[in-house]
Amino acid sequence: VALRYAYGTQQLVVRVLRALDLPAKDANGFSDPYVKIYLLPDRKKKFQTKVHRKTLNPVFDETFSFGVPFAELPARRLHFSVYDFDRFSRHDLIGQVVLDNLLEAAERGAEVPIWRDIVEGSGEKADLGEVNFSLCYLPTAGRLTVTVIRASNLRAMDLTGFS
Repeated sequence: VALRYAYGTQQLVVRVLRALDLPAKDANGFSDPYVKIYLLPDRKKKFQTKVHRKTLNPVFDETFSFGVPFAELPARRLHFSVYDFDRFSRHDLIGQVVLDNLLEAAERGAEVPIWRDIVEGSGEKADLGEVNFSLCYLPTAGRLTVTVIRASNLRAMDLTGFS
């Protein structure tokens, strides 16, 4: 990645450059990687790169901007999650990188890449429950009908113990 801070617009400009030697997550010996980027701690705004098919060394070269006041920069961290795209199932987390000292990193300049090792993501997936649904595609009308039938075993998300 490469960072710079645009003082005039108070934007942290994040450029996702590339990844090297990703693990193969698909049966074909490759992965279909993409990256999600959050600015911690609020996680309100998220960006995502394009998916790069069948590669272990993707070149993303995409730029994203987070609005953040200069005074807040030392308390913020960037969180990068690298995923393997799967068309018919949950996307696999390949790993993640958390970048702090954003002010110092941004002052290096946008032309100086920052390399970090990707920390392997935990294999545990949060069990949030199940949704039972049906899909019906009508090709003549070009219409897809999604019917949500039932949700079960949902994790309690409210203070009351319910969702």
